[in-house]
Amino acid sequence: MSITPPEVIIVGGGPVGTGLSIDLAQRGVRSLVIEKFTTVQPIPKGQNLTQRTMESMAFWGCEAQLRAARPVPPEVGIGGVTLYKTLLSPYHYDWLNRASVNAFYSTPNERLPQYETERVLRDRAAQLDLIERMDGWAVETVHDAGDHAEVTVNGPDGTRRTLQAAYVVGCDGSRSVTRTTGGIPQTLSDHDKLMVLLVFHSMELHEMLRHHPGKAFFNVLNPEMEGYWQFFGRVDVGSWFFHAPVSRGTTEDFDFTAMLHKIVGRPFALQIDHVGFWDLRVAIASRYRAGRIFVAGDAAHSHPPYGGYGINSGFEDVRNLAWKLAACLQGRGSEALLDSYDAERRPVFESTARDFIEHFIDDDCRFLQSHDPDRDRAAFESAWYDRNKGAAEVAAFEPNYEGSPIVAPAAGTPSARGDHRFAARAGHHLAPQPLSDGSSSFARTGRDFTLFALGDGRQAAPAFVDAAQALGVPLTVVEDPGPTAYESALILVRPDQFVAWAGSDATSARAILARAAGL
Repeated sequence: MSITPPEVIIVGGGPVGTGLSIDLAQRGVRSLVIEKFTTVQPIPKGQNLTQRTMESMAFWGCEAQLRAARPVPPEVGIGGVTLYKTLLSPYHYDWLNRASVNAFYSTPNERLPQYETERVLRDRAAQLDLIERMDGWAVETVHDAGDHAEVTVNGPDGTRRTLQAAYVVGCDGSRSVTRTTGGIPQTLSDHDKLMVLLVFHSMELHEMLRHHPGKAFFNVLNPEMEGYWQFFGRVDVGSWFFHAPVSRGTTEDFDFTAMLHKIVGRPFALQIDHVGFWDLRVAIASRYRAGRIFVAGDAAHSHPPYGGYGINSGFEDVRNLAWKLAACLQGRGSEALLDSYDAERRPVFESTARDFIEHFIDDDCRFLQSHDPDRDRAAFESAWYDRNKGAAEVAAFEPNYEGSPIVAPAAGTPSARGDHRFAARAGHHLAPQPLSDGSSSFARTGRDFTLFALGDGRQAAPAFVDAAQALGVPLTVVEDPGPTAYESALILVRPDQFVAWAGSDATSARAILARAAGL
């Protein structure tokens, strides 16, 4: 097959890799996606899509198509609930209510199986001339050759080829060939748990859970599990997936029907369609860049499906990386800009794993060890209903790049833990605000840097325009006379809609813009 020489080779054509190809194409960068499978894999994982991910879908031009692909009807809802001991327990509370932070994003969250997300992204990618795919080809090795990167692949007929590009990005999953052959080590935090994934059909279970309207996922906390979850999720009406720890040595012929009956709290009719296993561990690459080779998504970090952080983190990886690769390929970036990908994204995942995923497990374990309704019902009930007041786990998950080498000021450390505010803060996501012409500020951002000059800040806009021209950095200026909740007259927003700098003094405009662009 004939391939137009790409600027970037993307190893792995799942949702993250395909999303990266779209982002690059919309920035004028040609890519080649190499995917070992020829069809979308029908495993219903990666379902919980955050508001930030849906903003990315809007930027990629496929938000409406993705929402239309959702298999669960709107009346079913996409919320979650935590229950004690069994799925039919009288003890339950709403959990992971991501809608509670909708106001800080331009579009609501969504829920649908990863294979549907991937289909929508593939359809969108097919509309863009700068994207080519090689499906059914397996990558053998990747290599940094100094002035370019090389990828050796094997085709479905045994054909072996070596391809070249300026950069290679591995989006090829937790067993990443890009990471292992590209010289990027990883560290593991092993929980020594064998996990089972079941996909099954049961209309009876759907009917049994009608008393939980608006709920799409159910998290059972059983003291025997020591804080590890027994988790049910809807795929469609009557279709489900389930994951939980099982004993070492458990095989596909285990009586999973009886296990599900026990966890639910009563027998019900079901048909199991898929059984899979994996080891529960948290893994993170020691660095996300090795010269011309990068990793993103599960190739960079993997973890148990606790809280829906995996696919969302992967999408944010490529939103962060795409504009930096484009800037360098188009002659207005630097090695420092490329290095900032690791400096920003790796600490965020380390915080996600520590402060959220592993914290959930430890906190649930401590609760179950300390409280038992059979021992002290009043104390248990008081502690149980206090556990999730205010949806703290949602409000506190606010990935940010404070202290990044390309935001100012330099204080702080990139983290997944933060708080949601409308005030514009360096290193934080830009929350939407209405402008005086009726438009949303978020809709005025785009593929390049954007300067919001608000009120008296309009007088300082020319200093940034001059600096941008001198540095060769594309800059869009949005002027507005009215006040906003941003609490700053000047706000410099990056191409990934994170704030690079906010203030009112333009005397250092050139230094501010140079830092944000990595120059």
